[in-house]
Amino acid sequence: QVELVESGGGLVQPGGSLRLSCAASGNIFSILAMGWYRHTLGKQRELVAHITSGGTPTYADSVKGRFTISRVNAENTAYLQMNSLKPEDTADYFCYAGRGNSQIDFWGQGTQVTVSS
Repeated sequence: QVELVESGGGLVQPGGSLRLSCAASGNIFSILAMGWYRHTLGKQRELVAHITSGGTPTYADSVKGRFTISRVNAENTAYLQMNSLKPEDTADYFCYAGRGNSQIDFWGQGTQVTVSS
């Protein structure tokens, strides 16, 4: 069993930056794919970013060039650096982990990101 603990959400002005962290328990982090979904009430859940166990990232078109996903296996942690934030980035962000690149086995508790002036 893997527990994911998220941190780093909050309130930021448009154009600002936040970094989300997703720390995993256990000793299988290096073989897990990681990523973040976001969800806003009334909208469909959106896959924001994904990183394979080998470190290859993919992004939603809506965040390309602004968000960067990374991982530090020695820290059992994945990061989502969010720059040039827009009000439409406001959402609850949930990290996930999967034993394969096309599956989700574990979820974080979620963290709220609010972009507003």
